[in-house]
Amino acid sequence: MTRIRIIVFLLCCIFYACSENESTIPQDTSLASLVSANTTKIDNVIACASSSGIDESTIIAYVYPRPGATDISYYETSGINLDKNEYQNYKRIAIPPSDFFNGYLKKFERTTDSEKWVIITFFEDGVLHLSNPIRLKHRTKPTTFTSDVSIDMTTAMMPVFGWTDGVDDDTVIYFQVISDMSNELLSGTYTTQQQFQYYKLDNVVLNITRETPPQLNITDTYNFTLMGVSEDNWVNLFIERSFMLTP
Repeated sequence: MTRIRIIVFLLCCIFYACSENESTIPQDTSLASLVSANTTKIDNVIACASSSGIDESTIIAYVYPRPGATDISYYETSGINLDKNEYQNYKRIAIPPSDFFNGYLKKFERTTDSEKWVIITFFEDGVLHLSNPIRLKHRTKPTTFTSDVSIDMTTAMMPVFGWTDGVDDDTVIYFQVISDMSNELLSGTYTTQQQFQYYKLDNVVLNITRETPPQLNITDTYNFTLMGVSEDNWVNLFIERSFMLTP
């Protein structure tokens, strides 16, 4: 009997985890109808999108779901020439979000040959929250993927990361993540400068780190991830590099 109860409990946990990520909003629901039926806050979801780096027809949209967010959903227009601010132009696409940095962020993978406008939504405390429109540019301005980042180890346990823009020069903000080898996010920060020091907030303009990050260990390997984002929320530059502290 005990074994049966354990199995039932595990199945319930799996069901809950799946249902937490899945939206209950019907596919092809217009964003306009959802907005009109709910109390809404606009420009209140942190989201962006990039090329996949593998398939030129695939994009990945990233979102930071604040704790307690539900019904995380992906909306898109049928093309790029429609009014990005007219919610009637956006229809929900039934893509389940998957975990990024072990669920600290979420991501949607979408295969589409044409560029579009995208808005990510979720509910929080009964209120519908919307991201700014995201301009997909995977055809005309694909994301540059690289590992090029300088790491200054002069200050013990507090490396300084520096980078330069890639092909595109219209990046307005940079999102940096320091994570461990288990893919757990240790810090998530935004700067407008091409530099970040772990863990100093002197030039940080937005911080999504929920707890004080741990001190880095000299024996461990870590990952540095960076997204350079344009004003219309397209990721121009994507940097990934592993590193260790040097004595």
